Amino acid sequence: MDISVFGLGYVGVVAAACLADEGHTVIGVDPNREKVRLVEEGSTPIIEPGLAEMIATGVAAGRLSATTDASSAIHATSVSLVCVGTPSEPSGALDLRYVRAVCEEIGAILAKKDSYHLVVLRSTIVPGT
Repeated sequence: MDISVFGLGYVGVVAAACLADEGHTVIGVDPNREKVRLVEEGSTPIIEPGLAEMIATGVAAGRLSATTDASSAIHATSVSLVCVGTPSEPSGALDLRYVRAVCEEIGAILAKKDSYHLVVLRSTIVPGT
C-alpha cells in the first residue's frame, strides 16, 4: 500500500517507520524542513529505541521518504494518516488548529485528484470532532 503520513513528530514518524518496515511505501509530510531532511538521510527526528534503524532500513530499501510537498505525496498515495499535534488549551480543551489546517490542505488537494483516497485521523481528537 502507498501511504502518506502527515506530521513527522512522535506519532507520525514512528507510524511511518513501522509501516515501511511492514513493506508499505510511505511518504512522510511535514512543513519542518529539518525533520524532512533527517528522514531523507535515514536518521530520526526523535529519540525512540530502534527507530533510527527502522528509518535507515526503510530509506535504504526505498520504502520510506519525506517531503514538504503535500500535493506530490497525496498524488503518489492512496491513504493519508493525519498525525499532527493537538496541544491542550488553558481550559483543557484540545487545540485542533493543526488538524484543521492539514485536513483543509488535504481536502483542497483531493478536490483535484481523480482516484479514491482514504484519510485517517491518527491525532488526538474527541468523538464528534
